[in-house]
Amino acid sequence: MKDLTFQTMIAVFEEIFGRGLFWAMVAAAFLVTAAYLYVLVRDRTMGMRQFLIAQLFMPVGAVLAVWFVMAMTDSHLADIGGPVDVIVLLGIAAVGAVGGAILVYTAERLLFRRKIEG
Repeated sequence: MKDLTFQTMIAVFEEIFGRGLFWAMVAAAFLVTAAYLYVLVRDRTMGMRQFLIAQLFMPVGAVLAVWFVMAMTDSHLADIGGPVDVIVLLGIAAVGAVGGAILVYTAERLLFRRKIEG
């Protein structure tokens, strides 16, 4: 692999997760992002109570993301070999935490619409 291109990254992710699962995850991320933007535009403000609850779910999202990637790659925490592996693992956890918070906030605002505080 001489060049790191967008097509190369897609091929690597398709190899890791499988073509169907990878594109299903991309579609799910797109749908959650669209729903989040819809909620933000619809409400015109953030619900601070729901935002706090969503932040409390961030560690859960981080752990689930790391667990999911470990399961898909058939790896264990004992397989971490160096600083780059730790940085990648922390990046996966960060993306999982933010994604989990966005998912929880969006679900709360769509399913349990309350009068906005303020």
